[in-house]
This record gives sequence, structure tokens and C-alpha cells, in this order.
Amino acid sequence: MIAPEQERVLKTLLVEMFGQLSSMRRELAALQGDSKGSFATMADTLDAIIENTEAAGNTILESMEAIGAGVVKLQSVNDPTAAAVCDEIVDSTNKVFEACAFQDLTGQRITRVVKSLQFMEDHINRLVRMWGKEELARLAAELAVESAPDLMEGPQRPSVAISQDDIDKLFT
Repeated sequence: MIAPEQERVLKTLLVEMFGQLSSMRRELAALQGDSKGSFATMADTLDAIIENTEAAGNTILESMEAIGAGVVKLQSVNDPTAAAVCDEIVDSTNKVFEACAFQDLTGQRITRVVKSLQFMEDHINRLVRMWGKEELARLAAELAVESAPDLMEGPQRPSVAISQDDIDKLFT
């Protein structure tokens, strides 16, 4: 058996995790333009992001293939200036094809995150059902759980972050 004090700690942690997952779900849904946060799970939201990224990548690749077909036609003109321009276009289109590999890598990484989130959501929801939503809602109200800081922005890249000098100026 678990001591009542330990059970209360576990319930408190569960309420905090459930709240954080709900907040993340709303923020991810907002990324998809759904301000109501109506995605059933974060996994659904991330799957939608993968689908949209894949569709955009496919459109880019199809367009680049069409450009390539146009270049082949131009190369048959036998004009040295046109041939030089065609070579530049081919080099540029090859760079676009290489850059589009991001979509596949992004999809793979997001799929791993989705599986982890599904695991966490499933287990947290099982715990919520086990202890009962009403009991946890009562505890949440009782504890007046402060919301965690907004973590979706994460650390800033050096080119975007506020410098330490700027921060120091705020205090002078």
C-alpha cells in the first residue's frame, strides 16, 4: 500500500502532467490553425503536421521536376548562352531536391515524438481514470496548481535571443 501522503504527491504530479499535456495539445493545435485545441491528442496534431509538411514537400518536388523537363527542352536549342543558363538551373534544382530531404527526416523524428507522447498520454489518462477525474479536479482546485511556464518557445537561437548586455541594461 501507498501512504496517503505519497498518494497525494502522486496525484499532485499527475494533475500537473495532465495540465501540461492539455496545454501542449492546445498550443500544437494552434500551430495547425485550430484555436479551439480540438485535436483529440497531441499525436493527431503532430500527424497533421507531418501530413502538411509531406504535401508541401511533394508539391515542391513536382514543381522542380516540371522545371527540369523545361530545362531539357531548352538544352536542345544548341545555344551556348541557353546551355549555360540551363546548367545553372540544373544546379539550383539539384540543391532544392537535396534540401527537400528535410521532410523525410522531420517526419521520422516527429513520428518518434508521437510514439513517446502517445505512451505518456495513454498512461496519464489511465491514471486519471484510476483515481477519478472528480477526485483529481478537487485536488487541482485545492492545490491551485500554478501553470508551468510556457515551454513551447524553448531556448532561443543566438541570432534571435536577447543578449546578456541587453538584459543588464534593463537593470541599470
